[in-house]
Amino acid sequence: MQTFTQKTFNISALKGISTKNIEEHLKLYTGYVNQANLVLSKIEELSGDPENNMGVLSGLQKRFGFEYNGMRNHEVYFDSLSGNASILSENSKLKKSITAEWGSFEKWLGLFKAIATTRGIGWAMLYFDRKENRLLNAWVDEQHLGQLQDCTLILALDMWEHAYLFDYVPADKKKYIEAFFENLNWETIEENFKKI
Repeated sequence: MQTFTQKTFNISALKGISTKNIEEHLKLYTGYVNQANLVLSKIEELSGDPENNMGVLSGLQKRFGFEYNGMRNHEVYFDSLSGNASILSENSKLKKSITAEWGSFEKWLGLFKAIATTRGIGWAMLYFDRKENRLLNAWVDEQHLGQLQDCTLILALDMWEHAYLFDYVPADKKKYIEAFFENLNWETIEENFKKI
């Protein structure tokens, strides 16, 4: 059986997000990779007799969406972080697209940060809708509820408390959001957009 491979991330010291927080957060990412592989192996093991294993298989399939999206969401998140943050070039295709969709980069940024303050656990996401050829913001509950179908994930901001709890109490999560944006490598995010 083919398995998912854990990625390695080159994250240098960040401003406002401690090394301890990143180390603990990466352990959770490892758990998503391991659990996605485990769930798939169990599905394969039980798929020889799907009729008698229907209840277990349906539960495993449901669980797989959670584990798989947890793995992929974190890969986009960690790939975008860098202690040597870069700015998004005025001439970049992504910045021009953001401006075309929301009127200005600053207006999009304010809206995205507001989405990130949604109560509960989940993610603030920037997607590209290939069918409509446009950018969309979204809130995703947990790892998988509200993912936009057939859209490409461009930017992911983890708003589960584990993403910031070593540095900020939940009442200060706006400080974490600001720290996240201070540490973004926009060149990587631009590459996510160019792959479309």
